[in-house]
Amino acid sequence: MQKLSKLATTLQWLIKNSCVISLGWMPLLVHAAGVPTLKEMVIRANARELIGTANSANEGTVLKQQLDSRTVYRPGELLETVPGLIVTQHSGEGKANQYFLRGFNLDHGTDLRISVDGMLVNQRSHGHGQGWADTNFIIPELTGNVLYLKGPYYANQGDFSSAGAVSMSYVDKLPQGIASYGLGQQGFMRGLLAKSHEVGTGNILYALELLTKDGPWVKHEDFKKFNAVLRYSQDSGSTKFNVTAMGYGGNWNSTDQIPQRGVATGFVPRLGAIDPSDGGESHRFSLSSALQHISRYGITQLNLYTLHSNLALFSNFTYFLADPANGDQFSQFDKRFQSAMNANHLWTNKISGIEIENMVGVQFQNDVIDNGLLSTKERQILSTTRKDHINQNSVGIYYQNSIQWLEKFRSVAGVRTDYYWLDVESNIKANSGNRYDSMTNPKLSLIFGPWAQTELYFNYGSGFHSNDARGATSTVDPKTRDPINQVNPLVRSTGYEVGLRTAIIPGLQASFAAFRLDFDSELLFVGDAGTTKASRPSKREGFEASLFYMPTDWLTVALDYALARARFSDADPSGNQIPGAIRGVGKLAVAVDNIGPLFGSLQFRYFGKRSLIEDNSVQSNHTITLNGQIGYKIGNKVRVAIQGFNLLNTQAHAIDYYYTSRLPGEPLAGVRDLHFHPIESRSIRVNLVANF
Repeated sequence: MQKLSKLATTLQWLIKNSCVISLGWMPLLVHAAGVPTLKEMVIRANARELIGTANSANEGTVLKQQLDSRTVYRPGELLETVPGLIVTQHSGEGKANQYFLRGFNLDHGTDLRISVDGMLVNQRSHGHGQGWADTNFIIPELTGNVLYLKGPYYANQGDFSSAGAVSMSYVDKLPQGIASYGLGQQGFMRGLLAKSHEVGTGNILYALELLTKDGPWVKHEDFKKFNAVLRYSQDSGSTKFNVTAMGYGGNWNSTDQIPQRGVATGFVPRLGAIDPSDGGESHRFSLSSALQHISRYGITQLNLYTLHSNLALFSNFTYFLADPANGDQFSQFDKRFQSAMNANHLWTNKISGIEIENMVGVQFQNDVIDNGLLSTKERQILSTTRKDHINQNSVGIYYQNSIQWLEKFRSVAGVRTDYYWLDVESNIKANSGNRYDSMTNPKLSLIFGPWAQTELYFNYGSGFHSNDARGATSTVDPKTRDPINQVNPLVRSTGYEVGLRTAIIPGLQASFAAFRLDFDSELLFVGDAGTTKASRPSKREGFEASLFYMPTDWLTVALDYALARARFSDADPSGNQIPGAIRGVGKLAVAVDNIGPLFGSLQFRYFGKRSLIEDNSVQSNHTITLNGQIGYKIGNKVRVAIQGFNLLNTQAHAIDYYYTSRLPGEPLAGVRDLHFHPIESRSIRVNLVANF
């Protein structure tokens, strides 16, 4: 490693520890004999080891120990350990979560790049919306660390990463086997069995999870899912690799958002549904591998994976507006085979005494997709709006270097070029076709310091998100056959940021970042309508602040707050507010452990107001929630924990929308109203965990 010199600065603290972390998109496997205290590891991850290695104030690592202390209602909420990120749900549990970050309502993942064990979770040209990121296949107990980056400043982050990128890793082995059983209110039951064994020079890890949950809804969700993981890994010193198979399946009933007027008149209970036949089923199977090799020429990393996924989703958001006789339920289906290869090489050299760290990489992805939009009644097909077969290919190449110009000044510069090929065969001939697009984006970060364990960062970069392939080839509306404009396959974003990170106070780490992010247009395939709209150009300005305090080995406190101003940047009589864009977000998490047999945690979350219409005449209310747990360790092998969700039993909304819908007996033109999905009422779970 000495021959790599400062190239390894981003890895040095990892090499001293026994842990698993992700570097960009790639799982990096690092092992060593020395194991520091929990306090040392957490401090290193959150600030001290990032000073001198991080490229911005908005990147960081969440360790497994921190993830394990979280009380999460659903697996996707593990991502709320990322400062400024909110994860919620507006439908059944089997559906992808809704994400909010940096002034964005990211829907199901439009501009938040999520990867798990090196595999991109976001699905492009998806039947329900661009960037669909379903995290139900994650088993929390197997997660290693979470690496997060925000803004379009990183050359190795491509599609969907303009607001941020989150990379989650799985562990190679478990210190002990896990047998877990949970039972709770609202029909909750969960069982998990996981263990690893040494086999020859490697390790085999396996896990099986079964879960069922009804939720508080009048129409029980009857959510049932299974997860299975089988992994083989090997570490021979300079070469490390793993091969992993994963399987997930789930089915559920949905209680979608309901109209405020319907609750006020008693037409529908607050926890009821207009169409009780809404719901869905989904599965996902994947095979992935990761390789890392260290030599005198540098570090080479390779990641290969293939996956098959299938989704059938039944929704009804407008009730009886389009079809007063049969109702407006529709089905969106998506079946795909996705394959990808990611490779990069890192090395260092000296020019005129100046040390340069280099990284070059290539990323390839192919999606073969069959999806469509159907009109249905009680999950029975009435008519076909559209069916499409899509073949989508992309290649991204990038280069990045880091130069230590002076003792207290370094730069990180990069460039990335992406090429996209789209081929769509539609049942509507006018919407078939093929498109090609490419985009080159520069990146630059200037880092000053450290002075007194404090660094300053200045960041600039442009990025992009891809559009749904169907929107790029369609020329007529699939329902009305009216002419529509095609959209560009790739949409550019441009970001600017200034930030600060400090660990000057022992045990306390803090970061602050002020940012601006501009989009040429917020183009998005509207899965609920089966067409694509090109919205207006936009800009977002805001700041984020986060604090992490660990005064002792038994107490950790994490606090973050973010505020953003999101506006359309052109003039329009309708107004310049971006509907659904988040303003303020705040979180406080306190965890206690290592004080004898007792342990526990509390998590407070503030989800701020959003404008729901362009002229700001309708707004959502804010939402405040409190989750927590208290547990007792029975010896070294058994522990029991009581978990509480929505402890304040608030009757706030998980999500709000404003649009036109129609209930029976209302005018045929419908009524514009606020529609909401209530947050789940208070519930208690008991979990028993035995190690073996």
